[in-house]
Amino acid sequence: MSKFYIQCGPIEIIVATDSIDQAAMAVIDRALQPHLWIYDDAELSELDRRDHLMIEALVHLDPEIRISERGFNRPDAVSVGTPETVDHWHRLMTGINRMLVAAGLSPRSMSLAEGTRQATSRVRRSRPR
Repeated sequence: MSKFYIQCGPIEIIVATDSIDQAAMAVIDRALQPHLWIYDDAELSELDRRDHLMIEALVHLDPEIRISERGFNRPDAVSVGTPETVDHWHRLMTGINRMLVAAGLSPRSMSLAEGTRQATSRVRRSRPR
């Protein structure tokens, strides 16, 4: 596993993971955790959920996620598109919900999962720019 320094908008985190894609997902997961409630709302369509997440990301985050193995604010950081990563994260959350239903398990509230992840997440907020 590699150690990655990830920046996107006001969020800076450090994670140990296997790939740049997983590092990008980590920052989006952190940013969108407060919006997990949308997966518990049966009245929202999959498109409504995706649109909600995309609007939140575009309003609060930068268009690109910057990832480096050397530190924050590096000119050699790799850039990954925020919209593409949000879409990937949304498909993952949708798949988890479908898997629970297909397995015959009672759907567990996604907002309950948020509390567990927040307790184990280390986040360093960036300084005002």
